[in-house]
Amino acid sequence: MSEMMEVFGPARVLSVEAMLMALLMSYVLSMCIAFVYRRTYQTLAYSRAFVHTLVLAAIVAAIMIMAIGNNLARGLGILGTLAIIRFRTPIRDPRDIIFLFASLAIGIACGAAVFAVAVVGTIFFCAAALYLHWSPFASRREYEGLLRFILPPGSESHEAVGATLSRFCDSSVLVAMREVAQGEAIEYSYQIRLMDPTYHADLLEELQKLPDISEVNLLMQRSTVEI
Repeated sequence: MSEMMEVFGPARVLSVEAMLMALLMSYVLSMCIAFVYRRTYQTLAYSRAFVHTLVLAAIVAAIMIMAIGNNLARGLGILGTLAIIRFRTPIRDPRDIIFLFASLAIGIACGAAVFAVAVVGTIFFCAAALYLHWSPFASRREYEGLLRFILPPGSESHEAVGATLSRFCDSSVLVAMREVAQGEAIEYSYQIRLMDPTYHADLLEELQKLPDISEVNLLMQRSTVEI
């Protein structure tokens, strides 16, 4: 028996207060992660059940770590039990997997009573997630739009149009031209990227000041939802 104790180690006995403290910390910190996930979610397939999973996963992880303690036999038994269970729920977004891992990590830290790591880790993870959500980092289609207008053939306003686009846009590319009004006018379509979203109205106002331009419209294509 003594040899078995040396191999597997004595089981760690926790008080009720310590267990409740670990569970409460895992609940509070995982709620913070779930709140940040909910506020920064952008795709259409939102799942309320997954948000609940983030909270419950941290609690389950804390319970497992407290149950294992420093007992190797318990750890092997729980590992074997989890190997039998097959999780077939598909997770399409890699970001969801990271949030789930974060919730599990917080639960493990709380179950191991490493509360400083749990708190600091939660704060840093949530701050990083919020920064990436609010910042333009990794965005490729910020403030893009399709500009359309009509000019007569040989109009002298072409240079003024080019100067106006250079003033308000980072880039502008002519993507289409077609005759309208039985060849008496030409419709131009430009793919543009505004320097700033507030330039939307200013660009339209400047173009509409040209004497022979008509039907000026700008369709913004800023991606607020990713599919």
